[in-house]
Amino acid sequence: MVACRRCPRLVAHRERVAQEKVRRYRDDEYWGKPIPGFGDPNARLLIVGLAPAAHGGNRTGRMFTGDRSGDFLYRALHRAGFANQPWSRRRDDGLALYDCYITAAVRCAPPGNKPIPNELATCRPYLVEEIRLLRHVRVIVALGRIAFDAFLKAWVDVGRPLPIPRPAFGHGAMVKLPEGVWLLASYHPSQQNTQTGRLTPAMFQRIFDRACRALETPTRNRRQEGPRQG
Repeated sequence: MVACRRCPRLVAHRERVAQEKVRRYRDDEYWGKPIPGFGDPNARLLIVGLAPAAHGGNRTGRMFTGDRSGDFLYRALHRAGFANQPWSRRRDDGLALYDCYITAAVRCAPPGNKPIPNELATCRPYLVEEIRLLRHVRVIVALGRIAFDAFLKAWVDVGRPLPIPRPAFGHGAMVKLPEGVWLLASYHPSQQNTQTGRLTPAMFQRIFDRACRALETPTRNRRQEGPRQG
């Protein structure tokens, strides 16, 4: 995955951003490559985001790391017992996940944070393979409509059925897939949503409280087990 160059527009953008940088990160060495998912390979919670941020994941080399969306996400995960700390600044900052794995619909930073349909389709096999490998997943949280739709397409590509009618995106929508897995939708924790109040910390926390109830595992049990992978 890290060596992938299948989408010319994404390759050009991620590498140009990594070379030009921004002033506040001018001394940083940017990652500038596709970003793999990370977390516990035995996770029961799977989080699917949209794509790396140009100066977040594309800079640090880890999902939701080094930007405000990540700060918003990891605070919620920490409160719910899925992370050992409420921040994610660098790949070596000590972050570890409990019973949780994080991935995205697209693995390269797209211009304007908007991947186009053929880029989503080209990147989907990576998500398909993760779904196949993450055999213990019981709850999926999809962050945003694009991630929600990307997950449904990947689920079908794995060979698993969808309920009828097809699940529709809406913040807080929760549906049980025929395989006995819960799919939970949330607005994406982008600054556009969090700074306008469309997605508040309380709204986001309720998403992960519902995920905990669906897993039927108390928060303290995850923390006592300790982080499985960072």
